[in-house]
Amino acid sequence: MSLNRRSVLAALASTGLLPLVGGTAFADNIAAGKIKLGETEAFSKQGLIEYARQKSSKPYVESNKIPKDWIDLTYDQYRSINFRSESALWKDEEKPFETEFFAPGLYFPIPIKVSVVEGDVSQPVLFSKDVFKFQSLVPDLSDDPSLGYSGFRLRAAINDPARKDEFVVFQGASYFRAVAKGQLYGLSARGLALKTGDAAGEEFPNFKEFWIEKPKDKANSILVHAFMDSPSVTGIYSFMITPGENTEMEVQCTLFPREELDHVGIAAETSMFLFDETERSRFDDFRQAVHDTDGLLIKNGAGETLWRALANPTALQISSFVDENPRGFGLMQRPRNFEDYSDLEANYHKRPGLWVVPGEDWGKGAVTLVEIPADKEIYDNIVAYWRPRKPLQAGSEHAFSYRLVWCNEAPVAKNLARVVNSRMGKRVFEDGRLANVDFAPNANLPDNLDDIKIHVSSNVGSVSKGILQRNPSTGGVRLSFTFLPGDAKLMELRAQLMVDGKSASEVWLYRWTSV
Repeated sequence: MSLNRRSVLAALASTGLLPLVGGTAFADNIAAGKIKLGETEAFSKQGLIEYARQKSSKPYVESNKIPKDWIDLTYDQYRSINFRSESALWKDEEKPFETEFFAPGLYFPIPIKVSVVEGDVSQPVLFSKDVFKFQSLVPDLSDDPSLGYSGFRLRAAINDPARKDEFVVFQGASYFRAVAKGQLYGLSARGLALKTGDAAGEEFPNFKEFWIEKPKDKANSILVHAFMDSPSVTGIYSFMITPGENTEMEVQCTLFPREELDHVGIAAETSMFLFDETERSRFDDFRQAVHDTDGLLIKNGAGETLWRALANPTALQISSFVDENPRGFGLMQRPRNFEDYSDLEANYHKRPGLWVVPGEDWGKGAVTLVEIPADKEIYDNIVAYWRPRKPLQAGSEHAFSYRLVWCNEAPVAKNLARVVNSRMGKRVFEDGRLANVDFAPNANLPDNLDDIKIHVSSNVGSVSKGILQRNPSTGGVRLSFTFLPGDAKLMELRAQLMVDGKSASEVWLYRWTSV
């Protein structure tokens, strides 16, 4: 089975993250198994780095696949294989964290290796069918030495002190996703993005091996290491994960390119955007908006705060925000009320945003946004990442560190009025289109709107000066302006509010296209 972007991303919906399909009774005629560990091996972080370095000096080797009967499972059959919660790693040890595993099969034909670390030794987690429940619609499946788990999830008392809830999942290529308190899964992160949007096709590195450090009895964080491999690069990642009101990950990675990497994405994020109020007319849907995130927030090296509203284009779009030593960026979900979506099942208002904070000077490069056409909400069609200006040379070593914050709001200063919504439509009685940008209340916005200077501009066509009005619904202000593209098929729009020569709002950016 060949994996492309959409099969990989659609596969994420097949993990344990959605309700079970159907209500067929479990075929539970065997006793619950316990996770078993193999022989001990020496472990050190430096040893992992040397392991990745040595692998990079050798040709890439494709991993062996699991038996065909597991790969040929249908979606419903695969979704009907469930890990037994009583078999979870550390279930009986009263640890603050537990680990559960996902079965192989369907979209996940390549097993991963997982080991548990305690001190300076590690032990491999041995695969067993006994730790899974199989519903009756699942056929008899072979038991073969090539079998292994396809991923794992971590549980902790993130919402209720008396209950451990799932808060992070690693499964599929180098993808992982997490939630903070009260959230539902939405966008994903991944170890590395390679050649995203390139005409020659994208490369998907895989996390092939994991080492999970056994937590102390009172620990509030858990440490996970991962070995990444692909035809063009190897790497070691370490994730110090702390769940809570915001779930934070301190990430360290060391990369060893097998070949020159001239299009590499660091701290990559992948999300879904189908439509919002700017594109409502394209979709015959009962909901006002459908998206996991609706904007890319950037705090650039010059100190500007940019809000780039997302779009679902009819052709591939790539935007580069050239920068030096960015202070942070991330895909965010701004509308937080049920009425913003009116979806009782998806609950898009509970999806997390993901904020990236570089851990050192990243130098020159660009925050890159890729927007891919999508006609259904099952496809993650938005990608954002940091692209270094200089290629990573073959045979070299590159270290990056950064913090990932899964949150409702980005942890940035609140001295600027935030963009909370964007709306667009054709003008009724004159030519052109009308844009409405709503800004949240902010102490830096004076009561007298005449004291606020409006800056509206575009790269082509023309824009009106814009007017400001109080919005009683949000408590903030609404900026309205008209833009006329003329013969242009693409128009870059920019708007900002200023007071006394200083920024009083985020810089609103939008790429309008004619089709």
